[in-house]
Amino acid sequence: MQATAYICLVIATLCWGGNSVAGKLALGHISPMMLTFLRWFLAVAVIAVISVPQLRKDWPIVRKNLPLLLFYGVIGYTLFNAMLYSAVQYTTAINVAIEQAGIPMLIFLLNFMFFRTGISLAQCLGFGMTLIGVALTAAHGDLSTLLQLGLNRGDGLMLIAIAAYSVYTIFLRWKPPLDWRTLMAVPALGAMLTSLPLLLWEAGRGAAQWPDQAGWVITLYTAIFPSLVAQILYIKGVVAIGANRAGLFINLVPVFGTLLSVALIGEQLQSFHVIALVLTLGGIAIAEKGRPKASAQTVPASPVD
Repeated sequence: MQATAYICLVIATLCWGGNSVAGKLALGHISPMMLTFLRWFLAVAVIAVISVPQLRKDWPIVRKNLPLLLFYGVIGYTLFNAMLYSAVQYTTAINVAIEQAGIPMLIFLLNFMFFRTGISLAQCLGFGMTLIGVALTAAHGDLSTLLQLGLNRGDGLMLIAIAAYSVYTIFLRWKPPLDWRTLMAVPALGAMLTSLPLLLWEAGRGAAQWPDQAGWVITLYTAIFPSLVAQILYIKGVVAIGANRAGLFINLVPVFGTLLSVALIGEQLQSFHVIALVLTLGGIAIAEKGRPKASAQTVPASPVD
């Protein structure tokens, strides 16, 4: 079960690493809120094709938990991605990568504050190693450059994104017992509906941009992989091993984002990329090995079928 959770979380973070690259590639091809809306519009269309019969079956449970399921879509899907796609217009990739590493830290903090979830010394050490790996990747091998970073509007938007996804992860502990198709479809619908006002706001400012050919390719990728595949696998991982442990894997996102930039954009692979990946994976392994046994599970262990 744990091995399956690890595989799910690694694939999910790989998809999200691609989402970070897609956000950068989208500049000039599609506007941020247009990308957010079309991403979830297409995701809803895809998931609806395969989930309508299951939705009918699960409707009694959905009806009782509708506010929670829509909340998942609003905060974890719409708010996070809208802020991320907007942030890359104002801040550097270095800042965004480092700030995303704050998600696991905030998950740890929120779990401790509200649920007194235990944290071991090994988990602290593992988290520190992954943070160094992320910082090394973000700083392109020269950690001294981190001292020269400034904060701007984009960094503020990323802080909102970080808070949103951390809260989303914590709230997965109350996930109702639903089939994975239903659990994906209802929040995705909530994400689509709440991204529409953001698109109208963007259009009202004259900033909306309809996708060109490259924009459509980016939109299709984000609709299928970060929106559907990654979200389903992340939920499986959180359900299986808990929010604290699953959240630590998010530090793989900027590492994978860098490696995908090398593969897709043609950036050169450096030795610090390899070192960062080893530090990140090693930190996760140490945190997993030394986790508190009594608090290993922070959410119910019912599988997402």
